[in-house]
Amino acid sequence: MTDETAPQPGKFPCETCGAALVFAPGEAVTRCPFCGAENRIEEPANPWAVEKSEAALDEQNLARALEGKLDEAEIEETRTVHCDSCGADVEFDADTHAGTCPFCASPIVTETSANRHIKPKGVLPFGLTEREARKAMTDWLGRLWFAPSGLKDYARAGRPMEGLYVPYWTYDADTETRYRGQRGDVYYVTRRVPVTVNGKTQMQLRQVPKIRWSAASGRVARFFDDVLVLASRSLPKEYADKLGPWDLSQLRPYRPAFLAGFRAEAYTVPLQDGYAEARAKMDEVIRRDIRFDIGGDQQRINAVETTISGATFKHILLPVWLAAYKYRGQTYRFIVNGRTGAVQGERPWSAWKIAAAVILGLVAAGAVGYALHASGGLR
Repeated sequence: MTDETAPQPGKFPCETCGAALVFAPGEAVTRCPFCGAENRIEEPANPWAVEKSEAALDEQNLARALEGKLDEAEIEETRTVHCDSCGADVEFDADTHAGTCPFCASPIVTETSANRHIKPKGVLPFGLTEREARKAMTDWLGRLWFAPSGLKDYARAGRPMEGLYVPYWTYDADTETRYRGQRGDVYYVTRRVPVTVNGKTQMQLRQVPKIRWSAASGRVARFFDDVLVLASRSLPKEYADKLGPWDLSQLRPYRPAFLAGFRAEAYTVPLQDGYAEARAKMDEVIRRDIRFDIGGDQQRINAVETTISGATFKHILLPVWLAAYKYRGQTYRFIVNGRTGAVQGERPWSAWKIAAAVILGLVAAGAVGYALHASGGLR
């Protein structure tokens, strides 16, 4: 079965000319690229306070999901194509039989397979056009020292960037943590210590820091809202995690029209694995709270016991523009935040630029040394 709300490329024909409508970044409309006709995407006036039937951004119970007890209405089946080179699972138009992977630029034959997964609850629509994203990327490349000039030129004149909705999980939870530890307070004592004066060692009085440790215990509590975890294994995580911050307050209830003309990646990080990463992020914040609660100049944490309640999650889609360029046998990938224009990517290096910089540095150092020597000789 294919759910009626599943994102399907080409699902929105233009009523005027029959061409496929495309979502217009920065606007709540789909637009025909041929005749310019527009359709406004209907949304509730307050997306945070709509009825269940309107696909509100309500949270889903994490425990039920992990036990496989979500309602069938929360599950969908889509057609995806798998890239053997990078492992991406991307939705393709059913009428397309060959293409290029947006993540690694490898050619792929689109033998689609059914992918059954949890439906998206929310989507952050594209705010930047492809032209604006390309400018952000080329400006970023232009600021990189030692990047190959050929790659910059290739990127400027290369094929269009790929607009893609990337899957993420968000997690909410109430936490209460009891801890035991030690508080360290610095104090000073006067001691005679050896010091060197004019090449000779002598004993002098100095203030020496000491730490007084005392037992500490207590309780901290925190509500975590929308802890964000990348649900894709295709994007380089070290770069994707730096694309934020994402303004999740602008999430819209999921509408297939937001995806018109764009592709969406199916999540490849299971819900449980995403929660484990979210817990690690929560634990880091909790330990910071504990240190603040202990106070003093230094802290030791000996035992931590955290109780979590009311854990919920959402599957959401966030917009990125992708460019994957094969240049001199290597693939370089660049990612642009589809809302803010923030850029991350695999940093290219130019060997001859580095060598030229080293030679220039040596020449400059030699010139300075010669000048100093000459000035000393004149005296």
